[in-house]
Amino acid sequence: MLQKKYVLALDQGTTSSRAILFDKTGAIKSMARQPFEQIFPQPGWVEHDPAEIWNTQLSVAIEALQQAGVSPEEVASVGITNQRETTVVWDRKNGKPVCNAIVWQDRRTAGLCDQLRQQGYEETIKKKTGLVVDAYFSGTKVHWILENIPGAMKRAQAGELCFGTIDSWLIWNLTGGKVHCTDVTNASRTMLFNIHTLQWDQEILDILHIPRSMLPEVVSSSGVIAETGIAQLNGAIPIGGIAGDQQAALFGQLCLKEGMVKNTYGTGCFLMMNTGAEAVYSRNNLLTTVAWQLDGRTTYALEGSVFIAGAAVQWLRDGLKLIQSSGDVEKLAAEVPDNGGVYFVPALAGLGAPYWDPYARGTFVGITRGTTASHFARATLEAIAYQSADVMKAMEADAGKAIAELRVDGGAVVNNLLMQFQADVMQCRVIRPEVLETTALGAAYLAGLAVGFWKNTGELEYQWKKDRLFHPSLPRIQADQLMKQWHRAVERSRQWIEA
Repeated sequence: MLQKKYVLALDQGTTSSRAILFDKTGAIKSMARQPFEQIFPQPGWVEHDPAEIWNTQLSVAIEALQQAGVSPEEVASVGITNQRETTVVWDRKNGKPVCNAIVWQDRRTAGLCDQLRQQGYEETIKKKTGLVVDAYFSGTKVHWILENIPGAMKRAQAGELCFGTIDSWLIWNLTGGKVHCTDVTNASRTMLFNIHTLQWDQEILDILHIPRSMLPEVVSSSGVIAETGIAQLNGAIPIGGIAGDQQAALFGQLCLKEGMVKNTYGTGCFLMMNTGAEAVYSRNNLLTTVAWQLDGRTTYALEGSVFIAGAAVQWLRDGLKLIQSSGDVEKLAAEVPDNGGVYFVPALAGLGAPYWDPYARGTFVGITRGTTASHFARATLEAIAYQSADVMKAMEADAGKAIAELRVDGGAVVNNLLMQFQADVMQCRVIRPEVLETTALGAAYLAGLAVGFWKNTGELEYQWKKDRLFHPSLPRIQADQLMKQWHRAVERSRQWIEA
């Protein structure tokens, strides 16, 4: 029998599916990635093809193993991490989706969320789920599918349909339709899950007319729930870890102590603080969420979600054609010493925390005849930092203490200009780790712990190493002035679309 030398992380993101093979030291042995189509049927709507998500994820898993010359028998466990809130409904018998997946960025249920608030459900939902009432979460997306896809409600009531976030969809397919489950972190992002009782909430299901039979079983973030059961992987590998992408990144950054904070710079930005065994109720429009469940203990977190971060740079590339690749943005932005008075509010899918305004729209302000493409590039990078700083200020207010250190990860953190500006406007240390793939690493850690590949979290903490530390270089008074101007720009973007 071959020795178990690796853990395979399946990292199913918003714009690509990736698979990364990690060894015992947490180093990357191989990595494969495939992008997939982003579908925009009408303004504010964002969809994915669930079959394409599954096919690309399976393809990269096989590719990562082949690249490394590794047999499935050498893989100790599979960990899954995923774009959260994205909603799939499929037929329990044949596994076929009833429609495209509705992506977390999709705003089609903003009107329904308005109705729920008008009907007085906001406080009930927030107390039970830790979430604000927003189109971001899965609950109203499931409701929309049941109400708008012909025959869907009738089939759901007859027990014929399954609902799942992307982790559930992958597990269903990896096990050949034998297992329908999700973990506590993904469940906590549906707006259907009581984070205190750790159960699906019948009152909320009744409000949204969602039959309980559709829902997956909720399991721990670390623990063997099944084995892969498909011929393409040529072997039965334990599935030992599941976590939504941001919770996986928090774990991968080894923010294991209460008060530790990370920010992930991907399509959006996601700032998360470990709050320990307590579900801290936010007074500043942040989300209270489950960080992970490990060894029977549940850890909670505060989170602020910025909808558009890296996606704004993609828009400069694909929409405005200002750059040829996303990596070009730093060089273009560095051609000017500052933003020249130009501010960009990237509300391309509304505004997330702490504003929660689905009717805001993208806005450039401060443009003059002297404004250049470089100013647009710089304003776009600065907007990512400003949005994250807004969330951090809200988090500090909820936690009742200043944040001295921020651990960062995600694709955009290779951008030194952005990281330095982030340290400047936040007025705190920003630490970039050596391994930037912390989302996949977190899923790998959870999966490896489940099968004893790693003994405990203490063994993992020795593996975390920093690459670079960014100290604030701007005086606080100057940072405060920049933030003041940013807030003026935000106000001009808000409520642009009339409800």
